[in-house]
Amino acid sequence: MTQPTIAVLLPCYNEAAAIAQTVAGFRAALPDATIYVYDNNSTDATIAVAREAGAVVRSERIQGKGNVVRRMFADIDADVYVMADGDATYDAASAPALVARLLGEQCDMIVGARVSQAQESYRRGHRFGNALLTGMLARLFGRSFTDILSGYRVFSRRFVKSFPSLSSGFEIETEISVHALELKMPCAEVETPYYARPEGSASKLSTYGDGWRILSTILTLYRIERPLLFFGLIGALFAAIGVALSVPLAITYMHTHLVPRFPTAVLITGLMIIAALCVFAGLILDTVVRGRREVRRLAYLAHPAPSAGA
Repeated sequence: MTQPTIAVLLPCYNEAAAIAQTVAGFRAALPDATIYVYDNNSTDATIAVAREAGAVVRSERIQGKGNVVRRMFADIDADVYVMADGDATYDAASAPALVARLLGEQCDMIVGARVSQAQESYRRGHRFGNALLTGMLARLFGRSFTDILSGYRVFSRRFVKSFPSLSSGFEIETEISVHALELKMPCAEVETPYYARPEGSASKLSTYGDGWRILSTILTLYRIERPLLFFGLIGALFAAIGVALSVPLAITYMHTHLVPRFPTAVLITGLMIIAALCVFAGLILDTVVRGRREVRRLAYLAHPAPSAGA
């Protein structure tokens, strides 16, 4: 029995002020792990500082955290993947507990749910947005995590190699969460401290811009993963409008046996046809999604479950 290999993945963009501290923290917490820093077109000394700190430094030229995560998952082979940000806000000392939980319970993902250690570490707008989006994800997909936007996660190999990453920006965490929920993977959450950024390090997250992108991602994933419900609701809306418009016509016809508002009757017919088309489109796409989900499940099952001895 050999010990599982662990890779620490740190996507970075202009984190020269924090990356050395981050690498040192994970080096102390996971001395046997290989630490990778993926630079995303930094204009400061991030690459030089990361190399000096002892990390394996690589680059991804396509801008955006989602693009970096896609590249990391494709390039790195390991049994356990620890992903965090390079800004020293996540508690590296919690990593061994997260890894132990993943291996001990044979989970595929452990989410480090953030517990703020300082007011400035987790701004009120970000906190509210996270709660709003987390609640929306739970309502749309039936279950969720308490912190879907956390960038501190531990993955199994079978999660990483079965994840078809499509996001380009900070919405990647949402896509990761939905992937786990859709395939009904064994997952867990562990509360971890969340610290303020070191002096000289600035957040790249836009409260409103990235919040809108994450919201759009949730709705898009709902359309893709729940097409019958999505298009069924649209069809029901058109059908309800058609029924509401048809009531006065039906009453008039019962009294006079005439249809005086013929254009309205044509409109009602069109609305009901659209409603039926939406329902049938949802049924067809639901069958397609089921097939895609089976393919993803088979790709997931092609890799062994995580265990303490590889």
